[in-house]
Amino acid sequence: MSVWTFLMGQEQVVEQLQRAASADQPNHAWLFTGPPGSGRSNAARAFAAALLCDRERLDERGCGECRACRTALAGSHADITNVTTEKVTISIDEARELVRKAQDKPSTGRWRVIIVEDADRMQERSTNVLLKAIEEPPPRTVWLLCAPSPGDVLVTIRSRCRAVNLRLPPVKDVADLLVRRDGIDPALAEAAARAAQSHIGVAKRLATDGGARDRRNQIVRLPLDLKTVSGAMKAAADLVKLAEAEALSSFEQRDAQEKSALLATLGAPETGTLPPAIRGQVKRLEDDQTRRAKRSKNDYFDRALTDLTSFYRDVLMLQVSSGRDLVNEPLRPELEAFARRGTPEGTLVRIEAINKVRDRIVNTNVAPLLAIEAMAVSLLPEKDYTA
Repeated sequence: MSVWTFLMGQEQVVEQLQRAASADQPNHAWLFTGPPGSGRSNAARAFAAALLCDRERLDERGCGECRACRTALAGSHADITNVTTEKVTISIDEARELVRKAQDKPSTGRWRVIIVEDADRMQERSTNVLLKAIEEPPPRTVWLLCAPSPGDVLVTIRSRCRAVNLRLPPVKDVADLLVRRDGIDPALAEAAARAAQSHIGVAKRLATDGGARDRRNQIVRLPLDLKTVSGAMKAAADLVKLAEAEALSSFEQRDAQEKSALLATLGAPETGTLPPAIRGQVKRLEDDQTRRAKRSKNDYFDRALTDLTSFYRDVLMLQVSSGRDLVNEPLRPELEAFARRGTPEGTLVRIEAINKVRDRIVNTNVAPLLAIEAMAVSLLPEKDYTA
């Protein structure tokens, strides 16, 4: 099973990266772009693994079986620096540390690989610190930057990177992956893939966690009960509570899986005290998980609001008789009744209100509850603005 196996619906990207991994001198800087759920970070990690693969034959790089591939995918390879941030932006000091790290020679592999998962969170000053390092990198360093779109990074950086453009895979491909990789029942896999709107990570969680499905269903149904201002306040509080519960549940499950995978990769004993070297790596992983949890909570608010948007998206599809499949097909009777009570223009206004709050939560320090309360009131039908 190669490192490329689970990059679903990205055939052109896989071909591009395979060719580069087989080259004697791959491009020194890459920019991975695509919408959330398209697999930007997964593609970057797979490419890093292929660059460091132990196989001698160039056409076998990225085997997924050697120690280099396994540790690269597990996040424990000594020559890979993977950068995320728990803050709204990556600071200039963090950027300077990356530049210093990029000067280090590889310790075991052919390349020193720097993966920046949140390149879009770098302000201009921080990005300028990286510019010279990317313009004139050390001979054995490869930069892999990830962002939602090319416009999210400065043009001076963008122009020096090889572009890798990912797309959301079709619902069918995501469902097939869940069946093949995770043994999910086909009907449940398709329902989860559709509800996740092809976001592979979210689809897996919905398919394997009944609690996550219940929480999403409650969020999607919130507009059905929006009738009064007091009801809107309660709906906002419920949405925040559901998003926080989903975040906590996800962190616990993911952290346990990552720790188990790391211990297996390092050959840790099943019982007894861990050797000091392994304890150090486990401690670093736990510290990274703690920082990630702080950063990721806003991402779960964003996901909850994305699910809420899917309700109004379906309403709009019905109002304009588009004939497209609904994201929330099990709610079709309620969606049809809701659509008859409004207009496409009104639905678009509500979608825009949700998107504004998503932007504020992700990019500012606004209190989520206050922002979502204001949004919930704006979702009320105008005639129902009563206490």
